[in-house]
This record gives sequence, C-alpha cells and structure tokens, in this order.
Amino acid sequence: MYNVEFCCPREALSRNEKLMRSYYNVLRDEMDQFVLGYSLVDSYHNFLAKGEPYPFVHTRELKPRARIPSTEFDSQNSFLILFLENCLDDSHKKYIRYFDINKTTKTNLVKHKDFPNVENFHRNIKNFDCEGFFEFVKSLMPVDYALLIQRDDTAHSRDRYALTHFHVRVDWPIADAAEDLAIYLRYISKDLYEKGDKYAENCQKKFFEYHGMPLMAGGRRTAAIVAAQYLRRIKGISTVYAGSSESRAVLKLGERGISKSILMRFSREEVRQIAAIAGITQTKFTKNYAIARENTHVICIFNTIYDYTAHAVPPEGGRLRELNSDTNWLTVALEQILPRPDVWKYPPIPFKIIYA
Repeated sequence: MYNVEFCCPREALSRNEKLMRSYYNVLRDEMDQFVLGYSLVDSYHNFLAKGEPYPFVHTRELKPRARIPSTEFDSQNSFLILFLENCLDDSHKKYIRYFDINKTTKTNLVKHKDFPNVENFHRNIKNFDCEGFFEFVKSLMPVDYALLIQRDDTAHSRDRYALTHFHVRVDWPIADAAEDLAIYLRYISKDLYEKGDKYAENCQKKFFEYHGMPLMAGGRRTAAIVAAQYLRRIKGISTVYAGSSESRAVLKLGERGISKSILMRFSREEVRQIAAIAGITQTKFTKNYAIARENTHVICIFNTIYDYTAHAVPPEGGRLRELNSDTNWLTVALEQILPRPDVWKYPPIPFKIIYA
C-alpha cells in the first residue's frame, strides 16, 4: 500500500522520472536478493561452520505486536542499509550524519580497520552498475551504523546509483519521529506532549508498532525505523533494510509498507502441500526454494508482508482523533515462501502458517 503523502506516485511523474523510478525498482529487486543472501543464507552457514544449531524464528514472532527474544547471536549477520531513489542534500546532515570523512573513498576506507579489501578498491566499484559492487557492499556490511546508497549527484550522468557513504549515523530523536507520525495520523495536532506525558508515551509505543518493532528493539532496528520515518521527508521513495542478531530476520521498510523475511523449516508433508499449491514437483521445489536440508526437513526463506489497519492510516477528512493503545495497527497481509536468491524463473509461493 502506497503512503501517497510521503512519496510521489508514478502517475504524477514525468516520463523521465517514471524511467528513473523503474530503474530504481529494478536495482531494488537486486538489492532484495543480495540482502536475503547475506542476512539469512550466509548466517545459516556461519552457524554451521561453528557447529552450532541455527536458532530458527518461531512463527509467533511474526505476528503483529509479538515479543522477540532478546538473545543476540554472534553468527547472525547484522546490518543497516538506506537506499534512496534520489539523493540527500546538505539540509539533512543534521539528522543523517553523512560527511566527507565517511564517503566511500580509498583515503577514508584505509583509515577504517574493519575494511579488509582496500588493495582491490577502485573508484568505480562503489557504483551499482559496476562488477564487484555487491562484494564491495558486503565488505562494508559489518561496519557500525548504516550504509547509504543513493543517486550519485557527482556523476556526469545523474542516472547512476552508488554506495556514497558508510558509517552513517541516524540521529533524529525517537520522540520527533513519533511526533511526525502522530501528526500524520491525526492523533495530535502539532506537539507530542500536547495531551500529556502518558499520551506522548503511548504515541511512542505505537510508533514502534507501526514499523513492526517491539518497543525495546535493538540499536540497528530502532535506527532503521527512525530513518524510514525521516526519509519520508525526502522527495522520491526510499527503502530501509535492517538485519538483527536478535530477530534473525530481514526487515524491509518502504513506500509499500513493511515486510519481514526469516529462515523456516518445512517437513516432508509440508513440502508436498507447498509443491501441490505451486503446481510443481517436490524435486523442483527443493531445487529452487530450499537453501539447505536438515534430516527430514528443508529450509526455505519465508516472507511476511504486513498491512496497516484503519487505526494506522489517516482518517477521512483529516479530523483529530484519540489514540487507543489497545487497537492493532498492523495485520498480516501476505505469507509466502521465496525462491532461493539466485533463482530467476520461479515466483514466491503463498503459504499461510502464522495463524494455522
């Protein structure tokens, strides 16, 4: 579902802008597959390499308002990526901390102890259309804070996307982000505390729920949802990806809402059912959807897409309304099994399991 107020819909774009929107969507599809591979598939193999069992996410953790265990797993890859359709200008540096000192230049990367591949760095490798781009991104994923991928306004052609900055901090206060959302949804008129401290506290709790996060979410996940809210101020659409060592999930926040992807085990009987739903053989399902096997189970990527309830969209006529903290703001819209990140031919398979 598009948040039309926060992005320019395709119908309102010029022909050139429509082309760029299409280009961005193609690149985002590529980024989706890369992120799933890095966060889920690579993490699974990290656990195997250490002889540790993978801590699969329980389906109840995918329900809206679910509590997520606070255990951190060192073998789970964590990251934060901000991917913008356009580019940030200097007016946003107060809250999105990207400066000359954290541009992806060789001079800056040499100074960073966590970047292992300086010898093979060349100035074009940071460009999305350059061979080796994803290996470059992967080498920077473990660095603290966020990676910033945006349209490169320094290029001769402004139709090129690049990883322009690393170690990018998101410093917009949570209270400001919650206030921004509450005004948009018409639970307040202009100030977070205009109805008292308790009301303001509830607005901040619902801010986390709106973005599919528990209240005490860890640093990268909190930075992700604050960034997603802030980037709605920027012209064009944006996508925020976050991977957490606690949630063991890929969180994707964009103009269409929220999705979470995890690894899930399926029994032989479930595989038979899923293959029948997809109209393919069990062999084809295993070949194109299973990222690994464990005894009598296969392991696949399971994706959940959420939608907003009436309480989490602006009211008709824009009238002010009272916040009821007991109402649900999210609902499960779609559950599906994704093909392996390297598979082109096969589509996601719808399969309901969260409330089964």
